[in-house]
Amino acid sequence: MGKNTKLILIAGLIGFVVISVSILMFLTFIGNSRGGMGGAVAVIPIEGTIAYGQSDIFGGAYVNPDVTKDLIKQAEEDSSVKSILLEINSPGGAPVASEEIMQAVKNCNKPVVVWISDIGASGAYLVASPADKIVASPSSWVGSIGVLLDITDLSELYQKIGINKYAIKGGEYKDMGADYRNLTPTEKKMLQDIVNEHYEYFISLVAENRKLSKDYVRSIAEGKIYTGRQAKDIKLIDELGGKQQALDIAAKMGGINGSYDVYTMTPPETFQDILSTISSQIAYSLGRGIGSFMQKGTIEYVFR
Repeated sequence: MGKNTKLILIAGLIGFVVISVSILMFLTFIGNSRGGMGGAVAVIPIEGTIAYGQSDIFGGAYVNPDVTKDLIKQAEEDSSVKSILLEINSPGGAPVASEEIMQAVKNCNKPVVVWISDIGASGAYLVASPADKIVASPSSWVGSIGVLLDITDLSELYQKIGINKYAIKGGEYKDMGADYRNLTPTEKKMLQDIVNEHYEYFISLVAENRKLSKDYVRSIAEGKIYTGRQAKDIKLIDELGGKQQALDIAAKMGGINGSYDVYTMTPPETFQDILSTISSQIAYSLGRGIGSFMQKGTIEYVFR
């Protein structure tokens, strides 16, 4: 074998080793950045009031169901993601918005584990209820299964400060819940019937999702709040533990053996989002006077 041939073989061998090492490093990098060699657990935070709205850079935080559903969908479509962890710290929110996220959790094709940190109450608990496993910190607040219709009567205050507020209406009940008068007995019954209907619906959803009887859920509901320890005793959650334990459970349920990576999914924040938020705040401020005049009443209706 000639000298040139030996040099070519050595160069080829070195080139093969370099290429092999490069490919291995590249695959390792891809694995570590999106799920590791064993797979990843996608973490989706649900923090703040659940409602159809934007995150408010002026202090209010909202969990938009459309954004959350999109994040769940992204996690489902990512082959490196083997399971999902919903990290909940929320007092609840609007009924429809809460139910929308609940349905997305229920219909998810990958295992979903919920970790409740400080609070997972009312609409937020509804979101958690269909998960494959619910983990809560021992000192967390869980439950508050109930419906609240909040109405303010300022009629006596208006009289004391000399304000004569009224409305010109078409329809006997159009100003029901307005802050310048109290409800009539008929109106109180109408609204109570609506609240009772939604309360029973809330109970039926939790009962179905947690595989409990309606009578049992009704007996522990009543808007009561429980600690994580108490919630485990009454079957509202499955395990007590911190975030790491919840992650480990999610990884195991996703079929990951050994190490895994954590992929935290948050909605992208762009300059356009910030401008949109600012413009909506300005529009809200300018429109408050008109809105206050045209609103049908100061009614706040939430799962909480």
